[in-house]
Amino acid sequence: MCIVVFIWQAHPRYPLLLLLNRDEFHDRPTKPISWWEGDEIVGGKDELAGGTWLACSRKGKLGFLTNVMEPPPYPERKSRGGLIMKFLESDKSPEEFANEVIKEADEYNGFNLVLADIHSKVMVYVTNRPKAVRVSVQVVSPGIHVLSNAQLDSPWFKTERLGQNFKELLDKHSERGGEVQLKEMVKELMRDTVRAESSRLPGIRRPEYELPASSIFVECDTPMGRYGTRSTAALSVTATGNISIYEEYLEKETWKVQTVEYQIENVKGAKNVKGAKLPK
Repeated sequence: MCIVVFIWQAHPRYPLLLLLNRDEFHDRPTKPISWWEGDEIVGGKDELAGGTWLACSRKGKLGFLTNVMEPPPYPERKSRGGLIMKFLESDKSPEEFANEVIKEADEYNGFNLVLADIHSKVMVYVTNRPKAVRVSVQVVSPGIHVLSNAQLDSPWFKTERLGQNFKELLDKHSERGGEVQLKEMVKELMRDTVRAESSRLPGIRRPEYELPASSIFVECDTPMGRYGTRSTAALSVTATGNISIYEEYLEKETWKVQTVEYQIENVKGAKNVKGAKLPK
């Protein structure tokens, strides 16, 4: 389970401002957000399946993904996180790539995929669930959106709570010029452990499964081991193309912090910003 809140093309300072919690088993091999081989793409990496949940490129393309809550998935299906990698490595626009995904959507377990191009100001959303509905590409409109483990902007307890809290925090920042501190946003928004009442659970799986996953920040013990929020990423893109990523991540049951900052290529009015990473 994961949750993402973002504002797209509707903020005076940031074409994109995003916060994401990734939930996974604590013992699943994972690399935190970092530059991949070739130094063109930065993102986290699932070392078991080889994919990612959030990544972006020097060319200004970006993708993030959540799984869909449904009965236990088929383990032999393709890695959903590999879709983001393919998009960033391709020359295709978000719409072109999403239309390619539609052709093989049934080869994956349930996913929600968001793809964006900062240069063209285009963001699209595609999901292969529910199965009975024809897969299509949706252009994401300017504004605040929340994505968890159902369709984009579904009115789940945690998505409504995070969306409202995000809006209130942005309103507070607007009173002081709109500039935000990513670390502060993570602390105020993404560590929320309030769970839903039983009446607000989606009713897709058993309550003992859904209840622990109904909070923004997830932490629980399962028969298969400790499960919960493994990392939180906050990402901002400025009008001049500067991307800043702040990440808090769990490594051997210890929380660590890092930042990555870089400049998108070929943005008018851009200033060179050297990549930076805080010591672990």
